[in-house]
Amino acid sequence: MRKDLRQTMGIQVAKKRLMRRAWTESGFIEEDLEALFDGAVQPAIISAADMNSFDLFRELKKTEAGRAAKPGDFAPHDIVVEKQDTGMPPGPIVGELNSVGIPAKIMGGSVHIQKKLTVLKEGEEFEGDLGMLLSKIGINPIVTGLRLCGTLEDGTVFNPKVLDIDIEQFESDLIGTMAGAFNLACNIRWFTTQTTPTLISKASSEALSVALEAGIATSKTLPLLISRANAHALGVAGLLDSDAMDDDLRSLLGAAVEAASAAAAVAETTEEAPAEADEEEEEEEDAEFEGLGNLFG
Repeated sequence: MRKDLRQTMGIQVAKKRLMRRAWTESGFIEEDLEALFDGAVQPAIISAADMNSFDLFRELKKTEAGRAAKPGDFAPHDIVVEKQDTGMPPGPIVGELNSVGIPAKIMGGSVHIQKKLTVLKEGEEFEGDLGMLLSKIGINPIVTGLRLCGTLEDGTVFNPKVLDIDIEQFESDLIGTMAGAFNLACNIRWFTTQTTPTLISKASSEALSVALEAGIATSKTLPLLISRANAHALGVAGLLDSDAMDDDLRSLLGAAVEAASAAAAVAETTEEAPAEADEEEEEEEDAEFEGLGNLFG
């Protein structure tokens, strides 16, 4: 472990008395060291100049590995055995599991554990072959490795429970919180360097809509107003008899009908057979200008 970690951190094992003396003579508070000693089995001082407390915790977490419990070990947490197919072939293992209180039975050519149960409570001692048998079904509860008892960073002591976080979930929560704060700031029109561009864009869009509804002609609204007026005019013209139209108007309406027919034909070819689409186009050509009011109204 020390070889793998040497490039990123320094590890110094020493007696607690020597650590306390070096700690206080370096100007640190002794109570902080005592808090870090809490729960340490074989204390060691780790120093890392290029990592914060969370980075350090993650690196040391990688050194942890489970091993089978031996007689005399204490359960670090409740040891729970799930109801399962162990995948092990029939053999003496069935009697061995039953002898330590784990109900096992041969089913379908393999050893099955019949029900979920807690074989040891947290803090209880392993006895006999229990640890070895649990290891055979994949339960290795005793963790070995460098376990961080706490860190001191910029005068603040961090507990390992604080450092043990899901980084991806934390980032997701942080992004969600920031998005919610941004939306709230925009909704209450709170001007900051982040919200001002969005608020100005929204105000510009709303002002354009108001100007269009009020018929106010500007360099931005005029093309839209003319386009809208042209569409309304074609809609009114579509209600007229073809004899009442001049050549220019008839040409415009004809082009509009062809464009509408082409769009309808493209849409129908994605849903109907080609023959059905051709019949629809022929019917529309025969209809000439009938129903143009419905197209443009």
